[in-house]
Amino acid sequence: MVQPLDYLRESPSQTAGPYVHIGCTPNFTGISIYGGDLGTSMKTGPVQGQEITIKGIVYDGTGTPLRDAMIEIWQPDAAGLFASANETRGTADPNFTGWGRSPGDMNTGEFTFETVKPGAVPFPDGRMQAPHITAWIVARGINIGLHTRIYFADEPDANAADPILTRIEHQNRVPTLLAALQDDGSYRFDVHLQGPNETIFFDI
Repeated sequence: MVQPLDYLRESPSQTAGPYVHIGCTPNFTGISIYGGDLGTSMKTGPVQGQEITIKGIVYDGTGTPLRDAMIEIWQPDAAGLFASANETRGTADPNFTGWGRSPGDMNTGEFTFETVKPGAVPFPDGRMQAPHITAWIVARGINIGLHTRIYFADEPDANAADPILTRIEHQNRVPTLLAALQDDGSYRFDVHLQGPNETIFFDI
């Protein structure tokens, strides 16, 4: 006689939320520790180059803002140098960390970064890449953090020669990677997880 088997229910998938803010930005959630959330300020003193503000919202497939998203960015300084021990091309701006973290506003979902416009960095084959910032997005329901890049719409010549942008098969989607300069001087970069304006994400 065949023995009946008791099947266990599948365990839920691992996601970044809903507790990502408690672990990564506790002060933002009202838990006052560490003296401040890591990545809140990318400038530790007077910085070199053009200081800029980047704002945006992460939208789901229905066009609804995600109010529990968190975004991290990595970038070089205004001279294209990274604040890293592995940087061999020169010395990076000592007052610029090159790394930031921003939770979305609890009401609007908008994230904000006060940073500097990055300089160009070389591609492995020596060609120069257009100024860009690497971004990582996590939120409840996203199993693996999403990587993308923030380029700048007001750098058309550099973008047209960029070794990554020029490799994108569907060139009509390149604008999803471009931060647009606003009337107030800030840059706007919205992220769309799905839909006709879905942001390009990189498998890295």
